[in-house]
Amino acid sequence: MILRTITHTILLASLALSTTSCALFKKKKKGDGVYSSDSDFIQGTPMGSADGGGLGTPLPERTEGANFRSASINRTRFAPVQFGYDRSDVSEGEQAKVRAVASSLRSSGESVIVAGFTDERGTQEYNRQLGEKRAQAVRSSLISSGLSAGKIQTVSFGAEMPVDPSSNEAAWRKNRRAEFGVSK
Repeated sequence: MILRTITHTILLASLALSTTSCALFKKKKKGDGVYSSDSDFIQGTPMGSADGGGLGTPLPERTEGANFRSASINRTRFAPVQFGYDRSDVSEGEQAKVRAVASSLRSSGESVIVAGFTDERGTQEYNRQLGEKRAQAVRSSLISSGLSAGKIQTVSFGAEMPVDPSSNEAAWRKNRRAEFGVSK
């Protein structure tokens, strides 16, 4: 009887902890990827990433109509930031791309959606999380480069929307990226 009570107590405690933990990392689905929102703001770093991911500043509310796939979003204005395999840190060689975006948008009325992508390897959930970490890392770099946090949204598509659908190292290298979608 005592063993049964202890087992039930442990089970209930585990369930409560897992529910709380899941709520901390829950993402809002809005039709085109997984968006970060203010409810995702957690002290520290996202999902344990060492790069900080820009979580020192909560995201602004999503702008109505700001959809990365929308025709009104310019996705070709800036070169994408590339990432290493299973990496979410913006390498020194890619920082110049981020600084160019920040410099261009700093004094304009435009805002940007940073979309994180992965290659096809890994589970859908893992790739969505990695895509989000990549988008957050670029967001953090944009903020460090002087772009207002209120002008930046993030979204993760994981392995969706590959640049190259081939299944080889050259394609995987192209698909590990963060893209910039600029809107007025």
